Amino acid sequence: MAVKLRMTRIGRRHRPFFRINAVESRTPRDGRILEKLGHYDPIEKDPAKQIVLNRERTEYWLSKGAIPSDTVSEILLRHGIKHKYAEQKAVRQAKARAIAAAKGKLFNKAQRIAAKKEVEAAAEKIKTEAEAKTKEAEEKAKAETEAKTKEAEEKAKAEAAEEKAKVETEAKAKAEAEAKPETETAEEKVEAKTEVKAEAEPQKVKPEAKAEPEAKAEEDAKTKEAEEKAKVETEAKAKAEVEAKPETETAQEKTESKTAVVEEKTEAEPEAKAKAEKKPKAKTKKKTPSSEETDKSDEN
Repeated sequence: MAVKLRMTRIGRRHRPFFRINAVESRTPRDGRILEKLGHYDPIEKDPAKQIVLNRERTEYWLSKGAIPSDTVSEILLRHGIKHKYAEQKAVRQAKARAIAAAKGKLFNKAQRIAAKKEVEAAAEKIKTEAEAKTKEAEEKAKAETEAKTKEAEEKAKAEAAEEKAKVETEAKAKAEAEAKPETETAEEKVEAKTEVKAEAEPQKVKPEAKAEPEAKAEEDAKTKEAEEKAKVETEAKAKAEVEAKPETETAQEKTESKTAVVEEKTEAEPEAKAKAEKKPKAKTKKKTPSSEETDKSDEN
């Protein structure tokens, strides 16, 4: 009769405990045992105390042809007890794996679980890569749009500031020109125009810088020309004022002469009246002929 080395479960619920026994192959799980060889306590935390095994009696039963179960075979191999059944099992499993691999099938549950995990990991990797790419593309597009909007806003602000400054300078120049008196010299007008033009228009960069003496000579010539021009304009303005002045003076002189004549007439009227009163009295006197004249007339 064949002998087997297998485990018998004892202990209460949720507290498993196994005994390793040598039993007949036809004996049920909880049937009569031939010999107790050790025990296995899976709840024990110390690995050295989990399995307790009688090595001599186990090797004896193996030499007599006892066949261990799969779990007992793994426990024996863990404790360094080699037997022919483990080697035969390894050969059979390798052959079965080769056949399954040739057919493209998985050999056992562990391989199926491993293959499933590999597929899931590959799918998860692809998914994460796709999400990362989409996220990166969205962030890039968002950054580009933000940069464009920011650039447009800055450009608009700069243009508005330039336009505002231009309007302010023009208004300021206009107000200054209106506030200045009419008697402002031509030189000041020329300087104000040049200042407004320099503020309104951007300064042009010269392609090549001239030498200092030449630049100084040009500046002197320009200032001299501006002074001469201003002088000519002032002279012309003064001449125009002088030409316009006589007319007003003549009108005033006429009015003054008229008033003087009227005053003279008014002053001369009483004198004239007095003379007129005296003259008729002198004219009314008649010359009486003298006696001599009468005698001469009689002789004649």
